[in-house]
Amino acid sequence: MIFGNLKPKYKLIRIDNKPILQPLYKTGFIKYLPQYHFIPDGMAVKTAFNMFGVNWEEFTSNFNAFKAYKSYSMGKLSGGERRVIETYLVLKSKSLITILDEPFSHLAPIHIEAIKTLIEEEKRNKIVIVSDHMYLHIIDSADKIYLLKNATTKEIKNLKELESYRYLNENVLK
Repeated sequence: MIFGNLKPKYKLIRIDNKPILQPLYKTGFIKYLPQYHFIPDGMAVKTAFNMFGVNWEEFTSNFNAFKAYKSYSMGKLSGGERRVIETYLVLKSKSLITILDEPFSHLAPIHIEAIKTLIEEEKRNKIVIVSDHMYLHIIDSADKIYLLKNATTKEIKNLKELESYRYLNENVLK
C-alpha cells in the first residue's frame, strides 16, 4: 500500500508534512523490492545496472564472485544470485525511501552479512523499511521494530514482546 501497488480504503501518506496524493512509485521517492523476482529473465545484468543507475564496479568490489555475470541474462542466475542483485539495485538506486520485502530469502550466509552491511550504510542516507520473517537478521540493525499482525502494527520495545504476541515460541530469545 505504501508503494502504491495495493489500494486501501483509506490512506494518508505525508513526506515532510506534505500529503502525497498519487502513488509513491510515480513520485520517484521510493524503491521497492518485492518478494518475487521483478527483473525480467531475458534482461542482461549490465542492462539492469544501467536502468537503475547503479555502478557495476562498486557492486563487484563488494560481491567479487559476481564479476563474471555482467553479460549474463537474469534468468541464467540462481535464485539467490538474482536476489542479491535485485536487493543491491533497489538499495543503491536513488530514492528517499526503500522498502525491502524478504531481502534475505534464498541468500547464502555470506551474502546475508553483505546485505546487512549495505542496509546499515544506506539507512544513513534514506529510510529503509525491511519486512522479513528472518527476524534475527534485522534485530541488530533495526532502529525500530514493528510486528504486523491482524492488520495492525505494534511497536516492539522489548524483544520478549514477540513471544507475548505469539510471533515467537516462548524462550526462543534468551
